[in-house]
Amino acid sequence: MFKDKICVITGGALGIGRCLTREFAKAGSKVAFIDNNDKAGKINLEYLTSNNSKALFYCGDLAIEEDLKKFSSLVIKEFGSIDFLINNASINKGGIETPCSWQDFNRVLQIGVTAPYMLTYLFLPYFNKNSSIVNIISTRSFMSQPNSESYTAAKGALFSLTHSLAVTLSGKVRVNSIAPGWIKTERFYDEPKEFRYNQNDINQHPSKRIGEAEDIARATLFLCDERNSFINGENITVDGGMTKQMIYSGEHGWDYK
Repeated sequence: MFKDKICVITGGALGIGRCLTREFAKAGSKVAFIDNNDKAGKINLEYLTSNNSKALFYCGDLAIEEDLKKFSSLVIKEFGSIDFLINNASINKGGIETPCSWQDFNRVLQIGVTAPYMLTYLFLPYFNKNSSIVNIISTRSFMSQPNSESYTAAKGALFSLTHSLAVTLSGKVRVNSIAPGWIKTERFYDEPKEFRYNQNDINQHPSKRIGEAEDIARATLFLCDERNSFINGENITVDGGMTKQMIYSGEHGWDYK
């Protein structure tokens, strides 16, 4: 189903993005990814190619239009067309109380919203039949913690961009999104990241576990599968049910202080 398909992934050097590159490659796809972390990107590229996968890495800044143009041109020069575009990259510069400056806020939006739009625009003439775009948003699109305005605004905008593009690109490309919740990603870093959680954190999830990066990859593969072509303009929340469970002080190991 995915053999020799061309999959483009943003933010593919580390974390969920790295997992996405490897799972699509494992499924037989050729993978092209962009990231501003040159060292991590090259390490992941070596991993992919050493496992007999056809892969391409471009070190670039998603907030710079010229880098987006260079990356898209390189992909088309190498592969000729694409089947999947996974807009995964994002950053967080906090919010009002950080404070998050004009420049910081706009950089978050450039990477999280403008880049997905622009890459869709640049690749539009080159999408193959039954192509799919998947935008990785966040449960922060629907709920917030204090001082998270930049990230929340970008993810909320990407959620809206998803259904707008789905309608505009009707008959050309399907467009859906995935909203991850609490996802462990430390296995997809070169240097182990500290990850802390306890039983009370697990209890807040009806699924009784913290999410894994592979959970997001499997959902992405599902949305890209042409057999699921009746799913369009939709969002799938992958958070172990956490956003569905009402929690009051004193319940599920959580106390309001």
